[in-house]
Formats: sequence, structure tokens, C-alpha cells
Amino acid sequence: MLVNLNAVLADAQQNHYAVGLFNTTDTDMLEGVISAAEECRSPVIIGTAEVLLPNGELKLIAPSIIAAAKRATIPVVVHYDHGLTFDRCMEALQLGFSSIMFDGSAGAYDKNIADTREIVKIAHAFGATVEGEIGHVGEASAEDNDATDLYTRVDEAEAYLKATGVDALAVSIGTAHGAYKSKPKLDFERLAALRAALPVPLVLHGGSGLSDDDFRTSIAKGIAKVNIFTDLCLAGNRAMSEGLSAGEAYLTIRNRKVEAIKQSVVEKMKLFGSVNRG
Repeated sequence: MLVNLNAVLADAQQNHYAVGLFNTTDTDMLEGVISAAEECRSPVIIGTAEVLLPNGELKLIAPSIIAAAKRATIPVVVHYDHGLTFDRCMEALQLGFSSIMFDGSAGAYDKNIADTREIVKIAHAFGATVEGEIGHVGEASAEDNDATDLYTRVDEAEAYLKATGVDALAVSIGTAHGAYKSKPKLDFERLAALRAALPVPLVLHGGSGLSDDDFRTSIAKGIAKVNIFTDLCLAGNRAMSEGLSAGEAYLTIRNRKVEAIKQSVVEKMKLFGSVNRG
């Protein structure tokens, strides 16, 4: 069933588990994620991000994701991740996405607030939810992992939430997008302080590559949504490589890839504690 973030994250926050957002660029990835969610009886968030659109155009992939969500027997949020432009966010809403993330975190603080407030007003009119970001989650590198000046501050987050009315908030505590080049150093004390101060569900971006203990501690300290993409790509890559090495036919390799992505998602759902929550 197609739902928005409020339908799945309130329970996750209250009962101390997390719901995974698994970005998908094609129907192979979509099949793997949906089948994992059905098998695990887990709520799930599926979508794509603006930076991924060259690899799977929004008008092409959106109808498939939304149709799969409506057919599913578990709650499915269709989420537009890291929307960087107003026009693309509006396109996602018009196509039927039930949730969007507007990411103005790289720009000036005042502009981020003004733009996010306007997106929230429009999205809520559609019945959709909005995730915002305060602080900045960069790309994976040793330098990024140490950029504590970009981490989310409690006072800034409180002011941002009050000014924008977002339904969920992505926070920066030391994670980064992509494959890590060195072990990330996560600021769990900061996360605990943010959880204590903020009423909305908190979101962890850059989840691929974290250790199981990092995930467990992040969720215990207050994370209710975790974003995953790179780990799905790596699982698919390994499966295709194995299939090619074995001399398998195209469709056999394709099915091997879907199954590998599915199992990667199953592992994450078990780790996040969302199994049998749907």
C-alpha cells in the first residue's frame, strides 16, 4: 500500500527501530527491494535521487515504483531523495511520489529555510511528507569524515524545524555518501542530543558501508530512517560478475542480480529491526 513517511516513521521512532530507504534506478532493483519487504513483512521506503536521474529518468521509473507500492501488501513510501531543484521536486509530486526530500543544505541557511518552507506547504497540499536536511552529509573520504563544522547543531536544527515544518530531519553526525575510504567516526553524543531536542523522526544518510554496530547504536540513539544505495549496487555488481564468470545467459545473470539485491535488503531490514513491523 502506498503511504507517506508519517505512516511508517512514527512507529519506528516510538518502538526504536528504523525503516530503510532503498534507492532504485531500474525495475531490477525495484523488484529486489519490494520482494525483500514482502518476505520480511517490513515497511519500506523506495525511491530515487536527483543525482541518480541520468541513470533512470524520473518519468520512466516513477510509474513502476508507484504501481509496485500500490500493489504491495506492506506499507511502501515512494520518496524523492535529495531533491536539489524546485522543478524536480514538483515533478515528483505530480508523478505521485508520497514523500520528498528537499536538500538545500549546501546553500545559505536562510535560503534553505525559505525554500524548504515553500516545498513543505506544497507537498502537504498533495498529502505528501517532506524530509529536510540541516548540517551537510558530504561524499565519502577521510577528509569528509572529519568535517565536524558541517555536523548538525542542536540549536540550528531546532530553529530549522520550527521555521520549516518538515516531517523528518536528516542529520549529519559523521556519515557520508558512497563507499567509505576510511572508517567513519560517528558522533553518537550529538545524535543523542538531537533526538532529545527534536520531536520529528531523524534520518541517517550515507548508510552503506557502516558497521552493524554503527547501525545498532545509531538506531538506539534515535535514528528512524536509514538511506541505502551503494550497498545494493555492490551486491548487484558481485552477482553479475559471478554470472559472467560462470558463462550464464543474460536473463540468468539478471535474476541472479535481483536475488542478490533482495538478500542485501533482507539483511538490512533484519539489522534495522523492521522485520514483521509491516
